[in-house]
Amino acid sequence: MGSPRRRAAAGLRHDRDQPRGADPLDKEDAARKAGSSGKPVLHTEVRIVRPDGSDADVGELGELWVRGPNVTPGYWNRPDANRSSFTDGWLHTGDATRVDEEGFYYIVDRWKDMYISGGENVYPAEVESVLHQLAAVAEAAIIGIPSEQWGEVGMAIVAVKPGHTLSADEIHAHCQANLARFKCPRRIEFVDALPRNATGKIHKPTLRKTFSASSPTDKQAVAS
Repeated sequence: MGSPRRRAAAGLRHDRDQPRGADPLDKEDAARKAGSSGKPVLHTEVRIVRPDGSDADVGELGELWVRGPNVTPGYWNRPDANRSSFTDGWLHTGDATRVDEEGFYYIVDRWKDMYISGGENVYPAEVESVLHQLAAVAEAAIIGIPSEQWGEVGMAIVAVKPGHTLSADEIHAHCQANLARFKCPRRIEFVDALPRNATGKIHKPTLRKTFSASSPTDKQAVAS
């Protein structure tokens, strides 16, 4: 299958459900294309790109790049950010995305939140969705933490709803029943609430800074 490159746009808003500039799903597509952001709108080119800069195939995950007159020309007085965020006029959105054979786009996660465990890509949004199936979970986030054996493994940071109880063993059992083994978090931390940024989104850089440094106990846990 050839690589998709479309003269269209999925606008830059970090919202996996409906990016600004994407055409919403028609009624007849809402069920059969559940999870899709729809098809891009006109006047801007869209690519899905591998880490080496080549175009991903249909169905293959890559980073969403966009280019056109309705895309920002760059950051004001930030040449360093422009160098890392643009290639030949293409804006790197940071969204891990795939497109299907009919041209429907699916934004899976933020590219920078992905981690690699034992050579396998893990997208935290998938694991977080499984965690939220547990009735006691108020909010949850997944980050990658260092592992001598696997490179990185998943860590779940979980806030429990008031009046509910939840153990790490229950979380492990639920994940093992619903996820491939390499996607299951190896370490679980309970917190009262997750840190959020000014727009209300969970702030993963704070979580990484707080939890990524492994203590001797942590290393034993992630290697098991």
